Amino acid sequence: MGDERFDVVIIGAGLAGIGMACHLAREHPGKTIALIERRQRLGGTWDLFRYPGIRSDSDVFSFGYAFHPWQSPTMMADGESIRQYIQDAAREYGVEEKIHYGLQVQRAEWSGTEGAWTLHALHEATGLQEVFTARFLVSCTGYYDYDAGYQPSFPGQEHFGGTIVHPQHWPSDLNYTGKNVVVVGSGATAVTMVPAMTDKAAHVTLLQRSPSYIISLPGVDPLSRLLGHVLPKAVVHRMSRRLMIAIQRGLYIACRRWPHAMRRLLMAQMRLYAGKGMDMRHFTPSYMPWDERICVVPDADLFKAIKAGKVSMATDRIDTFTPTGIRLASGQELPADIVVSATGLTIQVLGGMQVRVDGELHPLHDRMLYKAVLVQDLPNFAVVIGYANAPWTLKADLAATYVCRLLTHMDTSGAAVATPRDLDGVAAEGNVLGQLAAGYVKRGDAVMPRQGRAYPWAVEHHYGRDRRMLVAGPIPDRWLELR
Repeated sequence: MGDERFDVVIIGAGLAGIGMACHLAREHPGKTIALIERRQRLGGTWDLFRYPGIRSDSDVFSFGYAFHPWQSPTMMADGESIRQYIQDAAREYGVEEKIHYGLQVQRAEWSGTEGAWTLHALHEATGLQEVFTARFLVSCTGYYDYDAGYQPSFPGQEHFGGTIVHPQHWPSDLNYTGKNVVVVGSGATAVTMVPAMTDKAAHVTLLQRSPSYIISLPGVDPLSRLLGHVLPKAVVHRMSRRLMIAIQRGLYIACRRWPHAMRRLLMAQMRLYAGKGMDMRHFTPSYMPWDERICVVPDADLFKAIKAGKVSMATDRIDTFTPTGIRLASGQELPADIVVSATGLTIQVLGGMQVRVDGELHPLHDRMLYKAVLVQDLPNFAVVIGYANAPWTLKADLAATYVCRLLTHMDTSGAAVATPRDLDGVAAEGNVLGQLAAGYVKRGDAVMPRQGRAYPWAVEHHYGRDRRMLVAGPIPDRWLELR
């Protein structure tokens, strides 16, 4: 196919990619943009994942776009509602018709002579190649492999007579009615899925090696419902959004500053949810709060399902799979017809795309992020990686705002190319996902961008500081080469 030329090309039409495109449509309506999406529908994660109960793992007010208020008082949205929300935003800002579907970008090549990126994309349905040229490139592909979730090898699993599934690849025809289901995992996916499967399953067991901290949010925001009777919806949304951002940030800071006190507080809250007679061994994490992400459930639904006898908890290690279930290290047998391996993600950056600058390969894991947005030594290249300790979209909104500000500055100053340079040698150990000790963070260390020791290369996952830096801070500085 022919070479299609654009001012900005965005890779990915999920929550971040559509948000970036909407920001550009609002701030730079004269620029030509294209979104390249591998799937056949927009939505990204929220189109891919179809397991029972899939929903946001934070409140919708901070999870949604700042410029596109949620219209529902529901505190935590289900997956299809989120996908529809993304589509509604795309339609409102004229973005939907700019998406090129079914294309996997295999490589991006920068030409210093041309001052542009050339993208080589495979149309997976036909095998044809398509070429795009972009003055500015933005990757909004997230940081996991869409083709393969993280699936450890369980001992004896070849002897299991039932079905093993991963939430990322949920079969549309899987019938769990009247079946015994064991969900292996303790993160957000597991605690979301378990109560949702109790409507059909005979019984569901949550099997975990180590418990997680779990907090509950009301299913419907009481403040929004109350204020909605007297104030315009837009005002209520802004107030609720600011409040939820402040609460989340405050919780994270408190957990980092006073981990022992916050552990006692969170444990007391979980005891309250659990009620008398619950074995708190299943809700006593071995780590401090926010060493790993805190799980959020609506209306304490997991605890209610346990108390109703629909869900059992098992905190142990797997000894081996048997023909009829799982035998634990303690000797306990868990009968299972279906085992769900909610064991996490396989980390991948840029959707597996190779990046070259004037013929030289530039792996992302060898680079830092400038202001947590631009990639070191890559001209006109932004990558959106959301927060590890807050809703992904908060960071995506800030990153999009910064890209729009940068493009405005380049237009007014006459600069054609912006390239961040590490002038001080501040690369550090660890990756941009920060201090989380979660398994996927450790597994991603070999592929994720590097962390920096100092501004503007340190990725702090701090909404307030990022907002000052990306929304209000100056564009030109000594690290950003503009020419």
